[in-house]
Amino acid sequence: MRHFLKIEDFSFIELEKLVNIANEFKKVRFSDTLKNKTLITMFFNPSTRTKISFDLAVTELGGHCVTIEPGKSSWGIEIEENTIMNGDAEEHLKDAIKVISRYADFVGIRCFPKFQNWEEERKDLILKNLAKWSEIPIVNMETISHPSQALAMMQTIKNHFDTYKKKKFVMSWAYHPKGLNTAVANSASVIASIFGMDVTIANPPDYDLDPYYINLVKENCLKNGADFKMTNNMEEAYEGADFIYIKSWGSLKQIGNFQPEIQNQYKNWKVDSELMKKTNNAFISHCLPLRRNMLVTDEVLDSSNSLIYEEAENRLHIQKAILCELNDEWYGGK
Repeated sequence: MRHFLKIEDFSFIELEKLVNIANEFKKVRFSDTLKNKTLITMFFNPSTRTKISFDLAVTELGGHCVTIEPGKSSWGIEIEENTIMNGDAEEHLKDAIKVISRYADFVGIRCFPKFQNWEEERKDLILKNLAKWSEIPIVNMETISHPSQALAMMQTIKNHFDTYKKKKFVMSWAYHPKGLNTAVANSASVIASIFGMDVTIANPPDYDLDPYYINLVKENCLKNGADFKMTNNMEEAYEGADFIYIKSWGSLKQIGNFQPEIQNQYKNWKVDSELMKKTNNAFISHCLPLRRNMLVTDEVLDSSNSLIYEEAENRLHIQKAILCELNDEWYGGK
């Protein structure tokens, strides 16, 4: 059985095929490809686009979606293995997924790290345990990575460039008052490197992504003959860029001890029209939600080079492609 857990689990050929299938779904939204199939989604954290797009994806293909929110609309779930359940949780993740496997055809999981102990959280044990215990395909809807978002980004890029090769992709940190998840930045950087883009990651000092992802991006770029660069200089990063991807993320050095006074030093990490003039008339996008005029100005977000809404729409088409691959029924049939 194959799951959809991380971008790096898939080859360029497999990922590009998913993007191409998503573009076919963009042309023809409705079919019975997933007729009588059920997706159960588990949301430990809030969601707007992910929840809506997965629900609509299976519904528009003739299937059905059931959403549960552990601890809210359903029993609280214990996720630690080999533990005495003497806390608030009423059900263990192992038991929940064993039952869900008998009800549904796919399971989606959204569970952010708590950023209290990164050495443990970086193991992504909830996702790994689900994959181990489940008898049906697991879809990662965001844990420490966000593969479906990365694919929607690549679908968007593909539809605006003739080639990925030697196009400068900038993964750019931007200021946010909170220490957010690194998942989107992790997966976006990795997929850009798999597709052979020149990758620059720009962030303030001490806000580097996890070394696992940095090394993965570096290795992919080397293999594809692409350039890789890390910089703490925002203006330098934007010079000659073709595609800018904006995201806020917390410092891994502040795990368990978020220090807003440090992050507040970097309020100048904001994208405006003057900064965009340094690019090669670059397109810009963000996974949403985002705080306008804190990360990016209205002028940039509402410009013709902004692809935030197109990428958000592409989430729907990408989710369909993912579910059909897991169902072993590509769009149009095999």
